[in-house]
Amino acid sequence: MRIIDVPARPSRTPSSRRRVLAAVLATAALTLGLAGCVQRDDTADSIADETVEVSSLQDLTLHVGDQKGGTAALLRASGELEKLPFDVEFSTFTSGPPQIEAATAGKIDFAVTGNTPPIFGAASNAKVKVVAGFANNASGDAILIPGSSTLTSVADLAGKKVAVAKGSSAHGHLLLQLNKANLTLGPGKDVQPVFLQPADALSAFTSGNVDAWAIWDPYTAIVQLENNPKTLVTAEGVSNGYGFGIAGDQALTDPRRNTAVRELVAGIARASNWAKANPDAWAEKYSAEIGIDPRAGKIAQGRSLRPAIALTDNVVESQQTLADAFAASGQLQGEVTFADFVDNRYDDALTEYFSTPAS
Repeated sequence: MRIIDVPARPSRTPSSRRRVLAAVLATAALTLGLAGCVQRDDTADSIADETVEVSSLQDLTLHVGDQKGGTAALLRASGELEKLPFDVEFSTFTSGPPQIEAATAGKIDFAVTGNTPPIFGAASNAKVKVVAGFANNASGDAILIPGSSTLTSVADLAGKKVAVAKGSSAHGHLLLQLNKANLTLGPGKDVQPVFLQPADALSAFTSGNVDAWAIWDPYTAIVQLENNPKTLVTAEGVSNGYGFGIAGDQALTDPRRNTAVRELVAGIARASNWAKANPDAWAEKYSAEIGIDPRAGKIAQGRSLRPAIALTDNVVESQQTLADAFAASGQLQGEVTFADFVDNRYDDALTEYFSTPAS
């Protein structure tokens, strides 16, 4: 099969290898059984699940959104990309929200995001569905502070400015941490968010223009090695750590693309299991693929693997709790019913790869 890496459309940038952190970030800135699973068959906007024979996909190109160190690197390293019976065109994004926008516009068919972008997408009535789930303990999501900072707790962020990518998993983590500390987030509130993508956030953080930075791996690991920050807190035990595969409605209504997405998510699930079973080989290939210090790659992938899980009621309820927290904070317009954007049509195809039993 052919593997195509293309320049991103207006909000995206090409993937790149062998770059130091600042260059990578600057480039990016320019741009558990099936019981209890949520069903969408009875919803007014359900999408027919029509498929074709896999053998008929040889002339198909699936458009896939990616982030630094994401889907492309994992599929290549595991050998799963070569097994797909269709071409894959990857476009690189700085974070999850632009991926949701691109899928809504039909520019990409599929992408993997963190837990928060689908919530913002749902609030804007994005034309996407959550079709796959991935677990993680969230220890790679962190709020960093400069090494010279005197802050010692989340409560100390009162009156401070925190850099964060709007609508990203880091945004969700920041909100949940502040809620625990009885602090509010937003303009004129206890903590002021400074919405920046990673490149600009790095500059603001290292220049002292913000007091803290909420960020995710592999950026967390890279910055921890290169800039000697302090880790104020991680998301472990606070955020659910989920990742989600999202597919555009246009792709799901096309039987050929629907079939291809099913094959892709199965490949991602197998690749994740390979990475878990071969941590050293994965960390080495991952670091080389995206051009980062192997030490950072080993740290990031030692804590930020995302094996596949079923889209159960518990998963959806956890996401609903996060959506409600955003709505209550005033940062989300209107209320979100997360279940309306969940479609578990691929769970049958993924069951044997799930890392934990369904509940």
